[in-house]
Amino acid sequence: MSDSIKDGLLSRRDMLKATAGATVLAAASVNISKSYGQNNDTIKIATIGCGGRGTYDTKNCLAARPGVELIAAGDLFQDRMDSFLNDVKKKAADKVKVTPETTFVGWDAYEKVLKTDTDLVILTTPPQFRPMMFKAAVEAGKHVFMEKPVAVDPPGVRSILETADVADQKNLKVVCGTQARRMDHRIELAKRIQQGEIGDILAVKCVRTGGGMLDWGIQERKPEMTDMEWQVRRWLFHTWLSGDFITEMHIHELDIVRWMLGDAVPEKLRGLGGRQVRTDKEKYGDVFDHNSVAFDFPNNVQVFYMGNQIQGTSETTFERFYGTKGVGYTDWSGSNITGQNPWKFEGKSNNPVITQHQQHIDAIRNNKAVNEARRVAESTMMSIAGRMSVYTSQELKYSWAKKSSKLDLTPPKYEFGPAPAVEVAVPGQTPLV
Repeated sequence: MSDSIKDGLLSRRDMLKATAGATVLAAASVNISKSYGQNNDTIKIATIGCGGRGTYDTKNCLAARPGVELIAAGDLFQDRMDSFLNDVKKKAADKVKVTPETTFVGWDAYEKVLKTDTDLVILTTPPQFRPMMFKAAVEAGKHVFMEKPVAVDPPGVRSILETADVADQKNLKVVCGTQARRMDHRIELAKRIQQGEIGDILAVKCVRTGGGMLDWGIQERKPEMTDMEWQVRRWLFHTWLSGDFITEMHIHELDIVRWMLGDAVPEKLRGLGGRQVRTDKEKYGDVFDHNSVAFDFPNNVQVFYMGNQIQGTSETTFERFYGTKGVGYTDWSGSNITGQNPWKFEGKSNNPVITQHQQHIDAIRNNKAVNEARRVAESTMMSIAGRMSVYTSQELKYSWAKKSSKLDLTPPKYEFGPAPAVEVAVPGQTPLV
């Protein structure tokens, strides 16, 4: 942070680097080997990870702009591939150009997809695989759309940051699925906060509570399933695959906080949490069902996060920013400011999940620089550090977790058979690695 931060406050001058315009793709042009000068030039896309999110993102990408076609797809499971193709064809049959020769199933499906003549690859596997597949896609010279989060552990974050540098060198366009930054009402709030309408931010309250996801995915294990297949099919409930819910889902809320704070990162943090409902390790793996983390940002700015996934609890999601002149508030439906400069967003809401693909396609066609991997890697790391503190009940420094932690959740092999043991963290006993 710059010297303009003083008196225990985050100066809004330091937040200007993440103005509302930060969600709009940069306009600096550079040379690329293939030109997309006309809006009707076909962009060939491929999807790696054909579950619910892969289906959703693919349909949105195909709908975002004319001249986009799906030419390849890959997944670990044939049944997921079949349902994916069926659903996507229902939405955009004329844009689905895959053939039996360009659909791949198995652990090496992603490698085979990347050998096809695709321009843009959508990465929507469980986040455990994101660093490996992002690296492979960039090495293959593909533009990338990848869902959040982008890793589940510190080595994964470090890998993403390294690959982001290579993507820049190759002039590849990288967009990530933090669609909250593309919501018009939040863009306007960011602009007003960073223009000083609530003064300097003192503290932030970040809350997301709601249902327990107990009916998510397949419910019964077939006798022929190995431990690895069962865990991958139930990946949401296994930390090595999902990062736990603070990383897999609540990264949205933590990313919004970082955005409004000028994409700053915390200095240290302390978390508490556990599981009271998800106690069946066979069904719910090792993830927790409630977490809270206090993040210390530069110059004593305090960020308080609270989240859960417990059936029957009150459902609410919001971020509230307390400043010296007022309070800024935002949720998924609106934004407002109270205090010396009252304001409420009255405009028409846009569809950010379409907007993100429109901007990505336009960047490819018009050769505009965009690489969101670093930004989302930092938000992912913030969530991972929070989980590490919750699991161990230890205070830790963010910089240590990001740069030095050796916590690596990657299994010895990606193959059907044995899987990582399901060991639920015990705060105060689980070591900080």
